[in-house]
Parts: sequence; structure tokens; C-alpha cells
Amino acid sequence: ITRAMKKIIRRSRGSENEKEVLNEIELLKSIDHPHIVKIFEFYVTRQAYFLVTELCSGGELFDHITSLGALDEYHAAYIMYQVLSAVYNCHSKNILHRDLKPENILIDSIDKDGFLNIKIIDFGTAKVFEKDKAEQKVIGSAYYIAPEVLEKNYNEKCDLWSIGVILYIMLCGSPPFSDEDDNVIFEKIKKGKYNMSAPIWKHVSNEAKS
Repeated sequence: ITRAMKKIIRRSRGSENEKEVLNEIELLKSIDHPHIVKIFEFYVTRQAYFLVTELCSGGELFDHITSLGALDEYHAAYIMYQVLSAVYNCHSKNILHRDLKPENILIDSIDKDGFLNIKIIDFGTAKVFEKDKAEQKVIGSAYYIAPEVLEKNYNEKCDLWSIGVILYIMLCGSPPFSDEDDNVIFEKIKKGKYNMSAPIWKHVSNEAKS
């Protein structure tokens, strides 16, 4: 059996880098779900951390969309089903991902009809949350970050916003809120205005848009 190994160079003891690595390992050890990458072994040397995980040989969903363009809604729906199932499992264990994006969704396999089987990765910025207690630390990637995260008052539902952005990108091939300047993106996110007027949206059902 072939496995993947992630090597992370060690910085100073107690650094943010070390905390993220150890956090990711602890959370992945507590999760067992078919659409979340499984960790098998963890090694530490003076120079680096080594995480041995399942191998997903199909690359990132991001690269798949970049090279092939938008997905039809049936293929997008199949991916959404898997993502939502995985995130529901995390939330039921009080685990908040906080950085869901196509770069953190790996393709495990592709069936004969072109449907993608996926696994979610990168729990470095995830955390165990307390019910009824708002989170305040602004974490995430600009295109996918929820408005309530920018307001520093959020809960696990911020992951659902990110999933919505992922679906939008899968259906049209581009993000709903974009700019070269992150601050401009953040202002667009706060306003919550996006459009579905591009020609590609004519081929998407009203149910998918909704």
C-alpha cells in the first residue's frame, strides 16, 4: 500500500507553526470519516515533523477546476454531498475547520462516469469549539472567509459559507468575491453581493442557484 508523507520543517519550539502541526495531528487522530484524509503515523525529528497519511493521487480540486473549468451540477452535487457529510461529522465532534477551499479538497479517485471521490485535508487551523461560545480569531483564506469571521464573532456555521463559495466556483469556474487586494475582497464579502449574470449560469438550474 502506498502512503503520502507530509514533511514540515520545525521552527522554534512553541511557535505558531509547531502549534498548528500538533493541533492538526490531534484532530485528525480523533476523526474517522471516508471523506477526511486519515493519518496513520506521526514522527518527529530535530529538523522536521512527518505525517504519514492516505495517498490521494488525483491532486487538488482547485487544479481540476483550473484545468477543466466548471463542473456540471450533478458532478458538483456529488462533491457537495461528500463535503457536507465530512463537515457534519466534524461539527458533531465540535471541530471547526476554518479553512475549507478547493485547495484543501483532494481527489481520491474518479469513477467511470467522471464523478470525483474526495477527501478533505489540512486541519492546521481547525479547532475544537464550545457550543454557544463565539470565536473571535480571524482565520481563513480571503476568497472563502465568512463575513462573521471578519466581524470576529462566529461559530461553526462559518464553514458552511466557505462550502457555498466552493459550490459557486464549481458551477461557474470563478469566485463570487474577487480582487487582487484582500481588503477589497473583504468589503465585498461584508456586502454579500455577487452575481449570476455570466452566460455560464444560464445552464445551471434554479435549484442549484438557490
